[in-house]
Amino acid sequence: MARILIVDDSQSQQLAIKRIVEKLGHETLTAEDGAAGVEVAKAELPDLVLMDVVMPNLNGFQATRTLAREATTRHIPVILVTTKDQDTDRMWGMRQGAKAYITKPFSEDELSEVLERVFSSKEPPAA
Repeated sequence: MARILIVDDSQSQQLAIKRIVEKLGHETLTAEDGAAGVEVAKAELPDLVLMDVVMPNLNGFQATRTLAREATTRHIPVILVTTKDQDTDRMWGMRQGAKAYITKPFSEDELSEVLERVFSSKEPPAA
């Protein structure tokens, strides 16, 4: 299926998300903070990024904005996966270039539905 990059500074959260994503049949890549996530995304060009927001070095909003502005990564959809559940956080995340926003904790069904929605609306990369 798809290669999905999981960016989260919490190893337990990263592992929990990885288990769900792999159970859904996808391959996973991981990064421990926003800066590392941007580097892995540039090097590996995953099909999608699941991005935490509250992280050291480069937060998820900053990393999402960086990926959305970079020519080589702007085609990669980013889903923000965070405990920040205010409308303003959601709005700000979408303005940074995220394609969807899901709050922790979430169920396997919720994540599956968001992934399906983002993949079904994903535009093919520009040639």
